[in-house]
Parts: sequence; structure tokens; C-alpha cells
Amino acid sequence: MSPTATIILIVVILVVIAAVVYGVQVMRRKQLQNTFGPEYDRAVADTGSRTEAEKELREREKRHASFELKPLSPEAQSTYAANWEEVQIQFVDSPVEAVTAADDLVTRLITDRGYPTAEYDDRLANLSVEHARTLEHYRKAHEISRRNSAGEANTEDLRQALVHYRALFADLLGADPVPSTGTTTPTAPVSAPAAEESTSEAPAPRTPADESPARDTSR
Repeated sequence: MSPTATIILIVVILVVIAAVVYGVQVMRRKQLQNTFGPEYDRAVADTGSRTEAEKELREREKRHASFELKPLSPEAQSTYAANWEEVQIQFVDSPVEAVTAADDLVTRLITDRGYPTAEYDDRLANLSVEHARTLEHYRKAHEISRRNSAGEANTEDLRQALVHYRALFADLLGADPVPSTGTTTPTAPVSAPAAEESTSEAPAPRTPADESPARDTSR
């Protein structure tokens, strides 16, 4: 083989290797984008580097794989749905307390699903692997809850917080906690729309006239 042919062969091999490496990178990037949805773009924006963001997201996947996550039993689902219904009824007379109760209930559900007890930011990272598409709802609800604790949230803010909490709550629960019966105000579907979309049409928590009496879940 002549020196020229050897050089051409080496160049071709290098081009093929580069194409394979690039293809693998594209495939892995696409996989991360499919897994994390809007959280992928948020991670890129937060880190300022696509490479660093993808490294962080892969670390989240590894950490998530170590969790012993478990689905809720039908009995636990029913109990949580009843508890949520009570929170919505409580909102009518005590919206401030209801939003606090919603935050506590969501946190308890996160723990019962098998996610480790963690600080809020860590909780977001842990949830982002399987619940990325409702995570922005959680952020907005948490921010309103923080303002609520400082006495800075009005009733409409609190109503929106409950709508946002319900989106993540339903995602974790695996069912709409207050399904429509055909005679009550329609509720949002389980696969809640991304929080970037308008929530102005989201239903308000139902009133006592709409609700059946809260079940006693203390037993």
C-alpha cells in the first residue's frame, strides 16, 4: 500500500470513529431529553453548559436507580385521595391552612413512594427522573406556599397553589385524587399540562356543595 493510500485509509477511519462518537452523543442526548423533558432545558440554563447539564442529569439517573421506589396499594391510594378531598374542602373556610396541609400531604406522599427525605432542591432533583413534566407545578406551588408562610399570598394565589400541588399529587398517586362524577366541576386530568401553559382555566378547589362528606381516615 502506497503512503498516500495509507494516509487516506487513516483519514477515513478517523472520520468513521468521529461519526460513531458523534452518533452516540446525539443518541444519549436524545435519551436525556426524552427522560427529563423540560427539566433538560432548565438544567442547561442553570449550568450554562450542555456538557455539565448532561453530566448532572446522568448523575440523577444513577442516584434514582438506587432508590427503592414502590407503587401505592389500592388502600393507600384511597386514603390519600380522601385526604386530598379533605384539603380541598378545608380550602373553602381556611385557604391558608389548606395550602400548608397540601404541602405536607405531597411531602408525605413523596416519602411513601420511596423517595429519600431530602432538602427541597434535592427532592426536585430526585423527582425529575420520573416526574419531570409535573415538576414545574411543584416549584410554583412551593413558591406560593413560601409566600403563604410569610403572609404574602392572596386567596387567588392560594387557589393556584392547590391546583399546582394537585398536578404533582396526581402524578405521584397514579390517579386523579378527586375524579369527576359528571355532576361536579370538571377536574384536571392526571397527565397535567406543563406548568408553562396557562393555568387560568384550571378549576378551583370544589366547594362543600360539590363534595361528598370527607371520609374519616383516622382509622
